[in-house]
Amino acid sequence: MERFSFIFLVAGIGFFVLAFVVSAWIPMLPVKDLQIATVAELASRVPIEFIELREEYPEAFQKAFGDVSDEEALAEALRIGHRAYIAEACWHCHSQQVRHWGNDEARFGRVSYPEEYHHELGMPPLWGTRRVGPDLAREGGLQSNDWHVAHFWRPTDVVPDSVMPEYPWFFEPDGVTPNRTGLSIIAYIQWLGSWNHQVEVNIENLPAIDAMYESPVQHPPAPARPQPTAEEDYDDYGGENY
Repeated sequence: MERFSFIFLVAGIGFFVLAFVVSAWIPMLPVKDLQIATVAELASRVPIEFIELREEYPEAFQKAFGDVSDEEALAEALRIGHRAYIAEACWHCHSQQVRHWGNDEARFGRVSYPEEYHHELGMPPLWGTRRVGPDLAREGGLQSNDWHVAHFWRPTDVVPDSVMPEYPWFFEPDGVTPNRTGLSIIAYIQWLGSWNHQVEVNIENLPAIDAMYESPVQHPPAPARPQPTAEEDYDDYGGENY
């Protein structure tokens, strides 16, 4: 009996090692030399929206990030904003993955590709599992900073049917000035997809969106049914017996 127990133990360990090799080690081989961009490298290209944040809220910006370069301030803001995005469960209602089905490309731009996630802020991936709100992979630059400030303070002010909660803790006591976390999460969202060509999500862009799809088949209208005369209508209902 002890002999069989030993065999089963060895077999169990062997299958565990085999599963690790097949499921973990081998899939890692193709990407083991992949370069992962650091946050500092990501912040070397400062979006115009971040510079506008500094100009629009100079005192709050100074209080949040101090006397540093725009690149250093953006790196700090991206780290804080990324953590806040995860902590507030924004990923639960907003995906960061443009997919291959539906009208994703028309709404959000190019289908997501692997290189977009080869950086520190892509770990863990925030692809999301559903969309209560729109996908945010291409959100950078689509809205102004002021729009995002209003959206975080009271979402229904800018999206009347929004179910997004309010985030008053992203603001200074005056209720109109974003604090360090508020500035950071706005900077993070305005950075998302800033390296990609943007597709405007508004009604003015409908011709461009329509051009991406085949025109619907136009069927001839059905012939109009002749209207019954007064006598026919009278007869249909049984004449005088009606």
